[in-house]
Amino acid sequence: MKIKSTLLAIAAISFASVASADSFSIGFTWDGLKKCNSGNPNSVQNPAFVVKNIPAGTQVIEFRLKDLDVPGFNHGGGTVAVTSDGTIAPGAFKYQSPCPPGGKHKYEWTATAKSKKGSDGKKLGVAKATRKYPE
Repeated sequence: MKIKSTLLAIAAISFASVASADSFSIGFTWDGLKKCNSGNPNSVQNPAFVVKNIPAGTQVIEFRLKDLDVPGFNHGGGTVAVTSDGTIAPGAFKYQSPCPPGGKHKYEWTATAKSKKGSDGKKLGVAKATRKYPE
């Protein structure tokens, strides 16, 4: 039994190291975002995103923001056409800003790579990036 669990652990580590080398990923910062802690989010422009290893065939990426401390609140997001340089500039879409009442919350952007816009587009990959606000 110990040999089997050891082999499974090695396989999991090997898969993680291979997958992480070229996995679809996103990065962002809250730089330039007006401070908000009232619990009443503002409609603001998206942050700049760096997107790496976009899956082949991707035409659009759908972005959604979730407050991991209050997952039922809809912060929204937007859909953008893929750029060849892997960056999404601020202003590509608007969303409801992070605005935790009196404290810090953890937020997660989810990026879904799709073959085309809309519900009939095939999902080609999902990437997530998490940060606290304020940092």
